[in-house]
Amino acid sequence: MREFFELYSMRKIIGPIVLLVLLLVMLTPYGCGNKKPEQLDSLQTDSLPVDTSEADSTDSLIMQTVMPKAADELFDDFVFNFAANKKLQTKRIQFPLSVFRNGKLEKKIEKVDWKMEHFFMRQGYYTLIFDNPRQKQLVKDTTINNVVVEKIFFKRHTVQQFEFNRINGEWIMTAINYKPINRNLNSSFLEFYQRFSTDSAFQVKSMADEVEFTAPDPEDDFSTITGVIVPQQWPDFRPGLIPRGVIYNILYGQKYKQSSRKILVIRGIANGFEVELDFKRVGGKWKLVKFNS
Repeated sequence: MREFFELYSMRKIIGPIVLLVLLLVMLTPYGCGNKKPEQLDSLQTDSLPVDTSEADSTDSLIMQTVMPKAADELFDDFVFNFAANKKLQTKRIQFPLSVFRNGKLEKKIEKVDWKMEHFFMRQGYYTLIFDNPRQKQLVKDTTINNVVVEKIFFKRHTVQQFEFNRINGEWIMTAINYKPINRNLNSSFLEFYQRFSTDSAFQVKSMADEVEFTAPDPEDDFSTITGVIVPQQWPDFRPGLIPRGVIYNILYGQKYKQSSRKILVIRGIANGFEVELDFKRVGGKWKLVKFNS
């Protein structure tokens, strides 16, 4: 997804004025003092009573643009338009939209009842989970025809899955599925990560004896430094953002298994922020063995 993020600067989709507005809105979570954004854990986060006047103005401007046909080639290009353009979103949903819970049809949503889904656009970053580095190449695969966007609610122990299929060359949302976390293919890791993301003492306990790291060189903005830390040094090297509450994952066709390795990728929207946390199961417990920030 990184190519599209460097985002709206990119594909002649949105003009310079809209880009400026987007940057102002989306960069808000990364304010001064390295503060971490509040994480809301609700199945209706987008409908909470917050001031969305700037975002609404942005949405209005984006709706006046037409997504180029080329944006359907890569799912990443499509999904960012889909999440920001209400007119496009309603056009690219198969109504009445079937909603399943635990594999059983729960209801169907009519077009008039649909509420805009912004996915990760308003939290300023997104997350991806991989079993190995090779799976990251699927993000650039233009041949895939089925993608699932997972919205993971830790406190509710629920995963909301938005299923997309490419039909006649266009990406269409065809269904929503709700499943408990314990039935997710990443369940073991997600249960571990829920605690890891909120418990600083548990983070230290979840370090390998030696943890490899790559980080920006404080003396050179264009260079990085690599090294090894021990668990006690984690608070000094910890990346500025460890997502919690609600995270996302996108299934580009990667086939998960009961893997002994998970790579959590955290990427900022439009600001170049990126962190990778590499975990391995050691002695039956998940351990952080490497991170890049």
